[in-house]
Amino acid sequence: MFSPILIGIAILVVFLLSAIKILNQFERGVIFRLGICIGTKGPGLFILIPVLDRMVKVSLRTVTMDVPPQDVITKDNVSIKVNAVVYFRVIDPVKAINEVEDYYYATSQLAQTTLRSIMGEVDLDTLLTERENLNLRLQKILDESTDAWGIKIATVELKHIDLPKDMQRAMARQAEAERERRAKIIAAEGEFQAAEKLGNAAAIMAKNPVSIQLRYLQTLIDISSENNTITVFPIPMDIMSGLQKISAAVSAKDK
Repeated sequence: MFSPILIGIAILVVFLLSAIKILNQFERGVIFRLGICIGTKGPGLFILIPVLDRMVKVSLRTVTMDVPPQDVITKDNVSIKVNAVVYFRVIDPVKAINEVEDYYYATSQLAQTTLRSIMGEVDLDTLLTERENLNLRLQKILDESTDAWGIKIATVELKHIDLPKDMQRAMARQAEAERERRAKIIAAEGEFQAAEKLGNAAAIMAKNPVSIQLRYLQTLIDISSENNTITVFPIPMDIMSGLQKISAAVSAKDK
């Protein structure tokens, strides 16, 4: 037979094991006493009243939640698939347990419906070029909706946008046409600047004809530096007339 002392020790051990609780730094325990929420406890060591108290453990760490791909029809009637990632955390454990049955599932469903709603209000170009604004808009709407649940939405990021194959080909052709347009504009601007510089040079040479001859001689020097077998030097008419005058003057002196 067990002595009353051993029985008392066993009861005390069982009591302590069921009463003593330890929570980590990132955890809180929502305490219900006879079904009534009396607040939170933790972190660290604390004692509950067995049978009377029940604890629901809640993590305060940031949760990363993937939003499954959603079929969306944009404002300009383009069918796409969009998925996102939501970062949130519990800031009020009592609300997270008492105000909603499953805050993770509720946040996931709300994120999916909000994503479809917002993406359907914009056209494809806005979706592709203004993702940062859309992220902020989604974050604001979700944060306002989950505030009553004690949930804080930290960040919402659009992760992937799946376009139809024909739309991808059309966008590729559009991008190629845009690159060709820019190349033609750059080439035209280069031709315009070159023509402008040549016009300025021609105006300067017209005021000083000697500069034309110096430029001609510089061109001859550049040509002669190349390894050519036969080089033909075109001579301007003004140089030829000058040489003829010099030759005529020398002939008249000899006579």
